[in-house]
Amino acid sequence: MELVVDSGVKKMEGEAMRKNQTLICAPIMADSVDRMLILMQKAKISGADLVEVRVDSLKSFNPRSDIDTLIKQCPLPTLFTYRPTWEGGQYAGDEKSRLDALRLAMELGADYVDVELKAIGEFNNALHGNKSAKCKLIVSSHNYESTPSAEDLGNLVARIQASGADIVKFATTAQDITDVARVFQITVHSQVPIIAMVMGEKGLMSRILCPKFGGYLTFGTLEVGKVSAPGQPTVEDLLNLYNFRQLGPDTKIFGIIGKPVSHSKSPLLYNESFRSVGFNGVFMHLLVDDIANFFRTYSSLDFAGFSCTIPHKEAALDCCAEIDPTAKAIGAVNCIIRRPDGKLFGCNTDYIGAISAIEEGLQGSQPSISGSPLAGKLFVVIGAGGAGKAIAYGAKEKGARVVIANRTYERARELAIVVGAEALSLDELSNFHPENDMILANTTSIGMQPKVDDTPISKEALKHYSLVFDAVYTPKITRLLREAQESGAKIVTGVEMFIGQAYEQYERFTGLPAPKELFKNIMSTY
Repeated sequence: MELVVDSGVKKMEGEAMRKNQTLICAPIMADSVDRMLILMQKAKISGADLVEVRVDSLKSFNPRSDIDTLIKQCPLPTLFTYRPTWEGGQYAGDEKSRLDALRLAMELGADYVDVELKAIGEFNNALHGNKSAKCKLIVSSHNYESTPSAEDLGNLVARIQASGADIVKFATTAQDITDVARVFQITVHSQVPIIAMVMGEKGLMSRILCPKFGGYLTFGTLEVGKVSAPGQPTVEDLLNLYNFRQLGPDTKIFGIIGKPVSHSKSPLLYNESFRSVGFNGVFMHLLVDDIANFFRTYSSLDFAGFSCTIPHKEAALDCCAEIDPTAKAIGAVNCIIRRPDGKLFGCNTDYIGAISAIEEGLQGSQPSISGSPLAGKLFVVIGAGGAGKAIAYGAKEKGARVVIANRTYERARELAIVVGAEALSLDELSNFHPENDMILANTTSIGMQPKVDDTPISKEALKHYSLVFDAVYTPKITRLLREAQESGAKIVTGVEMFIGQAYEQYERFTGLPAPKELFKNIMSTY
């Protein structure tokens, strides 16, 4: 579906060539008109195409003078919304005054007004057919509980269309990331301009991929956290992180599957790298509860490649039709590619990233006979999940003597049997020091934001280690690494593993050589 931008939309001067017509709308919420005018200038500078004036956020409101001022002094086209409390807004007054204000906005030159489906009958009756030719009528419906079935959504769109809407708008809530698929289905088949959003973190895809599926606009906030609906990204992230202007029907979709996942820097790394070579792809955070259900739902070739993180690395194995022998031996995948036949191929780049980073950290040591500084070393791995398996496997391959420590001893023992290692419970680790110059690798999420004061081992025990590695990279220097450094050990951060494992993933995603220097530069600020 081709959507044409209204001639009323004022383009940013010097804006890069855009490959789609989907607009970015910045919600303006403030308690005074003066503050709104300041935010409107900020929206213009940020690169938004239009602003949504949330009249219900004003503390005091004089309809005729305030609307006139807001329209005349706004540097961008305006969309006026006066959301009542019964539809998730802040207005709790009488309905006639509210609808009168929206009609006034229409008369005074607003480019769009948003009227709720529940109120459109009354609004239309009061118009008496005198609708402004310039002003587009958006009729909206919001569901803060769930996302209905595709059939129910189709019926909803038909009702909105029949109400006289120029533009259909609905927003639902994602209980699961697969809910978004139904909204994409409605959007791509719509015969009228449509704004279709799925609220919440699990609905993020719906906001970023509007240009791919033909959505009329998406909402982007001016400041992180200051949202008019749950899950809105910032205008800056839409433009600079997700390359929003460059997305289109042929854009390939990539993402990191995890729970939690919002901490991941993968979108930053891959999207900047994609942009640097003109690769037509977008990489997003994908908050997934059930990975098998995710792949069943998003089975088209457009969903081309995925990084996989905690807690899905082992369950992902069962989703793949073909698995790289190393990944099969490790029992975990962290990279999944959709082949041209639609089937999934899984591999593991974790162990390459971590082991090469640890070897580089040890390079000051005498090279061993096998060529790896890990050969013969006692190598303690904390964690028996996907990353733990990968690093234990990699260390064993390099000739290290491996010990697995895990909260539940049983899981440590299971992995130890597979790899050919010793097993400990995590409680025993602080008293485990059969020798000095050991290597320690934390592969759990202990110490990750927001729980930055947590650490898996006492500081006292760290004096027995010559090198300590932490797979956590938010923060870059965890409490474990800080205390290891204070105890005289060399440290290797999770950022180094992250970059190392990303090289092969990028090459599998794009078929292009990894821009290694660019990766290092992007991550150098973290």
